Amino acid sequence: MKKTNCLIGQSGGPTAVINSSYKGIIDTVKEEDDIEKIYAMRFGLQGFLKGEVIDLTKKNKEELNLLRNTPSTIIGTCRYKIEDYNQNEEDYLKFFELVEKLNIGYVFYVGGNDSMDTVYKLDSYAREKGIGIKIIGVPKTIDNDMIVTDHCPGYGSAAKYIATSVMEIARDSRVYDVKNVHLIETMGRSTGWLAAASVLASNKKLKAPDFIYLPESKFSISNFVRDVENKMKEQKAINVVVSEGLKDKNGNYITASNSTAHDHFEHKRLGGVAETLVPFIRDNLCKRVKSIKFDVMQRAAAHCASGVDRNEAYLVGQKAVESVLAGESGLTMALDRVSNNPYQVEVIKVPAKKVANKVKLLPEKYINKEQNGVNKEFENYVLPLIQGEVEMPYIDFLPHFAKLETVE
Repeated sequence: MKKTNCLIGQSGGPTAVINSSYKGIIDTVKEEDDIEKIYAMRFGLQGFLKGEVIDLTKKNKEELNLLRNTPSTIIGTCRYKIEDYNQNEEDYLKFFELVEKLNIGYVFYVGGNDSMDTVYKLDSYAREKGIGIKIIGVPKTIDNDMIVTDHCPGYGSAAKYIATSVMEIARDSRVYDVKNVHLIETMGRSTGWLAAASVLASNKKLKAPDFIYLPESKFSISNFVRDVENKMKEQKAINVVVSEGLKDKNGNYITASNSTAHDHFEHKRLGGVAETLVPFIRDNLCKRVKSIKFDVMQRAAAHCASGVDRNEAYLVGQKAVESVLAGESGLTMALDRVSNNPYQVEVIKVPAKKVANKVKLLPEKYINKEQNGVNKEFENYVLPLIQGEVEMPYIDFLPHFAKLETVE
């Protein structure tokens, strides 16, 4: 029997644990005698269509072993929307031409809801044209906005970083005996899962943040100023977490950027909501106001990764391989929470079409009635996802990561 090869690719933003999913795929594939080589798309589908491919089969074993501790993505990514093949077949012809040339039998595409659109379209084309290739989606996104899955690999580590950083900022905000406000901005274009995770920073010793504002609620600047003003009557230091995707009652983004720029999936490029809100506090309540934007650290902070998250990222990679070897295609892996105490999940399979381009909002049941925070029920949901310490190898007392770009 002729051996076949497999191909790994990714699109969308990276996470602190995405390389762990690659490692899950690689380790499981290497156990199969019928699969000879493991290729990777360089810079996702966009790079692959240009012929950019990495052969991971002969890469240094030590570097591959470091993948589970390494943030970002060692193979590169893209934000590329493949068109419907009934309108434009060019990308499909090129993709399957390269796949045939490399003797690819299995494709693993890692990403969020937009990436599952790619899985669905490529699988549909292959089925229609009678191309014998299996294509499977592997979930990842720090935004946690993929439907069906209880949560997405990548989210737990981002949540842990946000909560930890808010704890640290809150303590720093109290070093001076003066009124001050820290406005902390998280990612989250459409959903508040990341901002909501900051609630874990609160404990009996120090309550923080004081307010959390989410895209799922209509944001009012006047209500925001009133909330801060009332809280300032009780304490001098106030910490507020805001999601970058906040919108007013008319559906307009609250952002300092007037840019009309969009990505390939027609998502508006956001950022600057904390900066936008600074003058409203500085001009009305107190002069000491700081805006803090976590930015890429939310998805790159491997030093603050969740052990549970890293293990689940590895697990969905393993299960994706098992799925294609069982003859399945056009699916994506998902996590089903079987139990919360003790915490337990199992991997389920979902048609990629069902997930593609859809967004899972933070349920209303998790948001407080004042629309400026989340409740205990949400804490119970997110707390298990940040559990577990990650052992990190070090060189000269700094984390030892696999080399980025290629793992040669």
